[in-house]
Amino acid sequence: MDLQVISRDGEPEYAVLPWAQYQALLRAAGISRGPESGAAIHTEAEHEPSSPAADFPSLSQLGALREAKGLEVAQLARAVGISPSYLDLIESGDREPDAAIRRSLAWELGVAGWRGEA
Repeated sequence: MDLQVISRDGEPEYAVLPWAQYQALLRAAGISRGPESGAAIHTEAEHEPSSPAADFPSLSQLGALREAKGLEVAQLARAVGISPSYLDLIESGDREPDAAIRRSLAWELGVAGWRGEA
């Protein structure tokens, strides 16, 4: 597991791990949706199993994921092969990227991916 521990005053305060591993931990704990979605946390026994697309971050989180990786818009856009202005449009929700761009964004950000999710 790729884990980063952030300490304050010599004491561990936060544990940071890749999104996919976080999602796997939630699933292993029987939690289908985490607090990052703005929804209440539910156990699997409380509702129908979620679709596979629910395991992936929403495109509305793209900007936050990029910033968490310490990437500027231009850096990520260049790595993915699109213009910074197009990436801005995707992040703002004004444009919907095709599957190839979704896969490239997922690869560059180290997330499982966006398979046809709106």
